[in-house]
Amino acid sequence: MFSAIVLLVVGLWSAAATVNAFRPFRQTLLLFPSMFWSWLVIGLPLQHVALQMVVAGLLIWWGALDHAIGWIGLVLLVASWIGSAVLVTKTRKSSEVVDAALDAHDIQRSGLPVAKWRTVLAAPFRGRDVEKIANVPYRRVAGRVLKLDVYRPREGTVGRPALLYVHGGGWTVGDKREQGLPLLHHMARNGWVCFTANYRLSPGATFPDHLIDAKAALAWIHEHGAEYGADPSFVAVSGGSAGGHLAALVGLTENDARYQPGFEAADTSVEAVVPIYGVYDATNRFGAQSDQYVPLLMEPLVIKAFLEDEPDKFHEASPLDRVHADIPPFLVVQGDRDTLAPVVEARAFVEALNDQSTSRVLYMEFPGAQHIFDLFYSHQSAQMIEGVLGFLNDEYAAAHRADPSEPTP
Repeated sequence: MFSAIVLLVVGLWSAAATVNAFRPFRQTLLLFPSMFWSWLVIGLPLQHVALQMVVAGLLIWWGALDHAIGWIGLVLLVASWIGSAVLVTKTRKSSEVVDAALDAHDIQRSGLPVAKWRTVLAAPFRGRDVEKIANVPYRRVAGRVLKLDVYRPREGTVGRPALLYVHGGGWTVGDKREQGLPLLHHMARNGWVCFTANYRLSPGATFPDHLIDAKAALAWIHEHGAEYGADPSFVAVSGGSAGGHLAALVGLTENDARYQPGFEAADTSVEAVVPIYGVYDATNRFGAQSDQYVPLLMEPLVIKAFLEDEPDKFHEASPLDRVHADIPPFLVVQGDRDTLAPVVEARAFVEALNDQSTSRVLYMEFPGAQHIFDLFYSHQSAQMIEGVLGFLNDEYAAAHRADPSEPTP
């Protein structure tokens, strides 16, 4: 009887997880647990189902089907597996999304693809061909020493294009060691020197402190990147979630002295920008964010002002309001099922870029993708990573086409 009860519980859990993957909660109290739960089911469906099959097989072997409730649990499990198959069908369209975005600008996939075994194991193992240099100081500010990590090819690291990655975490949590690792490792395997930096977090930091630190890391790369094998003449910037927000603002505020106190003359230009499920609006003008997004996060912790009293501060922090003509090329990456960075904001941001920017704009919207879908390797994240690599390789090749002696990644 015990095995039957356990099988029923597993079936109920699996069915609820699949339903949540299709329709994740957006209410404040359930927002984060619902997001993580749906991310697990959508991002790792094969691993998720395989584990359930093993558990169900053991329970059946122990006699779970000797009782009616065991059969109910099995039916629920099978129904959830059918739902997972539907989700897999959606995520398999990710390759079409990448190819369509690249083809629209005559860009080819390039470099080494993501190995299939990585999407099976999921975990972002670095591998022997990528070297990590940890905790390199890049700024001293407010009694703190801010540090970055470097990921680069173990061999042949001279004059390679550079990528700065900014981690997410709602501007209040997060660390350079936790996020973007599949992208960073793959870029390094393909000849790029990648930097991922910590920055001051709220509530200790107040916007634009986060942006200032990201720009300070960029200035450091321009000045010291060559010491680690980078080509300072080509630096791209990327980031996820709050890091995508900051990466977008870095690209929209190149060499803006207002966000470079103490290093006003430093070079903070970038050659390309890749925000990944970024936040593009600090005001919740579309009503797509949680109703507590502004009053519980942006007002008391991040911007430390009331939207009603000081709207200019919120528009200053909104990439949607900072778009102008003279900006670098953008590749915007978004999932259409994202509950923390709503797709409506990404679409509006891309529309603004297309309307105003004189540089090219690419948009990849991944079907069925939840927030942080690139935290581990999966079919979706592998396609996204290959798309980013193709875009950045093409930008680097275009920037150095006049000098064929320059190395290419």
